[in-house]
This record gives sequence, structure tokens and C-alpha cells, in this order.
Amino acid sequence: MMKIQANHSGTRSIEVTEKHLQTIDKYALLRYLIDSNGIIDETVLDKLKFNVRSMLESETGNDKDLLDLCLDVIYNNNMKAFGLHQLVLLYVKWKGEHANQDEVDPQEVSD
Repeated sequence: MMKIQANHSGTRSIEVTEKHLQTIDKYALLRYLIDSNGIIDETVLDKLKFNVRSMLESETGNDKDLLDLCLDVIYNNNMKAFGLHQLVLLYVKWKGEHANQDEVDPQEVSD
């Protein structure tokens, strides 16, 4: 379990699990979310909430993991634009670590 800082002063945090990050990856929730200016503000957070809400209302939204992600992280009372920025940074770090684990060493295959 990891914690992300939810505000600038550091007085609020949100717990994020491995399962939450896997769900973000599974549904590509952060892909194309941020505009070309790279700024994460409240409108970007609202866009994410609208996207997830429409997924939950559709047939594909019957996933308990997606619902858990919403309740625990995205719709958390502490989630603001700063927290979403921290979540994006955590996801990028997590994705990079898992991409390295998925690569196969060519020497191991030839042995």
C-alpha cells in the first residue's frame, strides 16, 4: 500500500493499493486525460470523474475493482487536483517499474 499526498501542506493523504494501479492500467484511465499544456487542475479531475462515471453506468462498468478505485481514490473526499497529480506521478513510477520486470533478459532465454 502506498500513500499519495492530497494537498500542498501534506496534511491529507490517500492510500493507493497495487490493485488500484492495476485497475487504472486496465482501463487506461489516465491516457489522454491531460491536455497538451500538461497542467492538472480541477477540470482534469472532473474529466476523470465523468469518464469513470460513464464506464460504471455502461455494461463494462460491472467491475468491482473499478468501483473500489472510485470509492477509495477518485471520489475520495481528499482528492483534489494536487492529489491527482501525485496519483499520475505514482502511476508513471509504478508502470516504469513493471515494464522493467516484464522485459526478459536475452541471456536467460539462451541458457
